[in-house]
Amino acid sequence: MSLPSGFLDELRSRVSLAQVVGRKVSFDARRSNPGKGDYWAPCPFHQEKTASFHLDDRKGFYYCFGCHAKGDALSFVRETENVGFMEAVGILAREAGMTMPAQSPEAQAKSDRRDQLFDVMEQAVQFFRLQLNTGAGSLARKTISDRGLSPETVERFELGFAPDSRTALFAHLNGKGISPQAIIEAGLAIAPDSTGTPYDRFRGRLMFPIRDSQGRCIAFGGRALNPGARAKYLNSPETPLFDKGRTLFNFGPAREAAGKSGTLIVTEGYMDVIALTQAGFAHSVAPLGTAITETQIALMWRIAPEPIIALDGDTAGQRAAMRLIDLALPMLEAGKSLRFCLLPDGMDPDDLVRTEGPAAMSTLLSGARPLIDMLWQRETEGQVFDSPERRAALDQRLKAALAMIRDGAVRTHYKAALRELRATLFAPRGNGETWQAGGRGKFRARAGGQLKTPAFLATPGAKASVLAQPANSSDPGERLREAVILALCLRYPEIIVSFETALEKLHLTAPEHDRLRRALLQHVRDMGETGKDLTGKDLSAELAQKIGADEVEKLFSLRHVQIAPAIRKPVDSEVAAMALAEELAKLEAARGSRVEIDEAMQDMAGLVDEGLTWRLGQAAQAREKANRSTLPKGGTEAENTENMSKYLQNLIDSEVWVKKKH
Repeated sequence: MSLPSGFLDELRSRVSLAQVVGRKVSFDARRSNPGKGDYWAPCPFHQEKTASFHLDDRKGFYYCFGCHAKGDALSFVRETENVGFMEAVGILAREAGMTMPAQSPEAQAKSDRRDQLFDVMEQAVQFFRLQLNTGAGSLARKTISDRGLSPETVERFELGFAPDSRTALFAHLNGKGISPQAIIEAGLAIAPDSTGTPYDRFRGRLMFPIRDSQGRCIAFGGRALNPGARAKYLNSPETPLFDKGRTLFNFGPAREAAGKSGTLIVTEGYMDVIALTQAGFAHSVAPLGTAITETQIALMWRIAPEPIIALDGDTAGQRAAMRLIDLALPMLEAGKSLRFCLLPDGMDPDDLVRTEGPAAMSTLLSGARPLIDMLWQRETEGQVFDSPERRAALDQRLKAALAMIRDGAVRTHYKAALRELRATLFAPRGNGETWQAGGRGKFRARAGGQLKTPAFLATPGAKASVLAQPANSSDPGERLREAVILALCLRYPEIIVSFETALEKLHLTAPEHDRLRRALLQHVRDMGETGKDLTGKDLSAELAQKIGADEVEKLFSLRHVQIAPAIRKPVDSEVAAMALAEELAKLEAARGSRVEIDEAMQDMAGLVDEGLTWRLGQAAQAREKANRSTLPKGGTEAENTENMSKYLQNLIDSEVWVKKKH
């Protein structure tokens, strides 16, 4: 559906962004200035204690200085309500009292059909709730009572009962004028193979309404009350309203509760969610009868950056955790991951809170383990690594897992963490013991089978090499290059807009550098919002007032900064931008070579091969190139610009510090 020209502009002008956002956050009264349309609040998109989420109500724009979420009222509704663009437009249009433009006949018919199905589902909810209080619903009520669910919880989740009758629901809805086709399309009845009356899908079951992010019933889950039933749990089929792989039970209420708790609990079923909510863990959701999907992980991350997967403590629960690792690895990003809480054997969250109380659950959740722990456990648990072949097999499995991680920064940190775990596992042991991985990532000694030192180890000369010295994450050369980058930004702030993303993601090893970077970026954004021109403006004095003159003076007193050409002598913005691009690329190259050298040094604990020699040589070349000044000299200005662009692109693209496959 296309919108007429000017419709969105009119909608944005009528809707107050502060009112839209204010439904989800509490504004910081000390920092906010409503009279100027200036608001600050803790960000609704990530966990934080400080108010880094800024909203300009006059411009209708928000930005978070923590997670960098940004947008207008439409994007805010889309992200927080998990709806599509046109649905977000409809929500805001109703709020603003605007009439949505007429749809095409096909789109209008589809929309009308969905509205009709929503009405059918709500009538089914009311029918099941009424049936719970009938004589036939006594077994369902007993099940609820045995589970320790309070009347308030039953009301909150709108629990109901589907009579053990072939046509009870169908006859009720059809008697209210709802067509058989609509009842079938809503997933409430099944059409027989031959001619005849459709029959109810849910019979003799405790019923759980499943609602979308806007609170509309889109499906049902039913728990069998007869122990002999073929399926203990039964869900609605996929319908125009319901896609089980894109839905989470209790998503809407959990999102609101997670804003206060700062985390999200993911369980296996409805009863777990209901029991946890009653016990005070309202920030709980569950998938709907299938393994967790990529879309559901993305939904979880909209609520919390590190959802806790609370799985049953049986074999099936552990298998589900291991499968989830492979699904999550390609999706990992900085600050977005999963944690795992494995319950005692034979218990689920519902059992735990009923038998041991909420405190026991809180203790387990506080000890939730990061994803990398689970990955290491999966690859090592119960295995003996008493031969080079077995160790090599472990290395292959770990490399395959690392290759699944798409985010380069996350992959680098996983490599470092796995190297530490591997070094611990393979450390030389005394008393004739080798090492075997034990349960849940722990290790235990195994007598016999003493591992002998390999015959061909790294030579003393190789170990004494400068390249073979342990790399330090706070390498002085890297700190100096960070200082040059910050000095260029202070001296030429007009170039920051072209490098904003790179500067935000840049890892700074010195705390004072990180403070300066944050203050600088925020100051530049504030100036941009007021329409001030940054060209030719040195921000050194202004930043000195904000963070202290000592830190700025210390930065420019560094010899490495003073001799930088663009600092020593003023240049135009284009040359300054090239200098900044070069410094960023050199820093990336230096860090890449350092990571490769770290990996090579780990390999020196084993046999030296031609590949190791090649890696050290390539890393040496990368480090040398990163430390050389390579700004083009001579030629015309156009030639220099073209040469510099080609050089920087080649430096970034080639990644000579990464081992190539031959």
